Amino acid sequence: MGKSNAAPAAGNGNESFPPLSPGDFRAYNRMSEQMDAFHSHFRFTWNQLWGACDGTGKRPGGLSARQMIMAGLQFCSQLDFHHSIEEQHIFPVLAKKMPEFRKELDLLRQHKQIHAGLEKLEAYLEDCRSGETDLRREEVKRLMEGFGEVLWKHLDEEVRTLGADNMRKYWTLDEMRRLPM
Repeated sequence: MGKSNAAPAAGNGNESFPPLSPGDFRAYNRMSEQMDAFHSHFRFTWNQLWGACDGTGKRPGGLSARQMIMAGLQFCSQLDFHHSIEEQHIFPVLAKKMPEFRKELDLLRQHKQIHAGLEKLEAYLEDCRSGETDLRREEVKRLMEGFGEVLWKHLDEEVRTLGADNMRKYWTLDEMRRLPM
C-alpha cells in the first residue's frame, strides 16, 4: 500500500498522529535541523563573547579587546540579517497555516526584544571600535544580559516549533518540500 502525502486532519493541533517513517520524519524536521544549525552558530558566538566578559586576565576568553569588538559586531550583524530573512521570507509563508508565526505572537515579539538589545550592544561596540569609548567588558556583559534570556528562549522555541511533531500538524509532505529554507 502506498503512502499518502496528506497530513492527517491538519490544522488545530489536537489530533493524534501515527508514527512517522524515518524519511517522513526527516522531511518534516528539515527546517528545524537547518534552523538549529544557524542557531548553534549564534549560541557559540554568544558563549565566546560572554566568556570574554569574565576573568581578570589581559585576554579573558582568549579575545583581545579588538577581537571582542569585531566578534560582537559580527554577531549583531549576522543575527539581525538572520531575523530579517526570517521575517521577510520564511515567517510570512509559515504564518499562512501556523499561528506561531503571526506578527502578534511570541516569536516575532521576541525578535523585537532581541533587536532592541542588539541595537544597544552594536552602538556600544561601534563607539569602542571608533575609539570614542574604551571597551569595558563588564558593560558588554551588562548589555548582553539585557536580551540574553529572551534570545536563548527564542533560539530554542523556534527550533522546537519547526520540529516534525509540530510541522506535521499544518503541512503535507509535498508542502514541506516546497517551503523556503
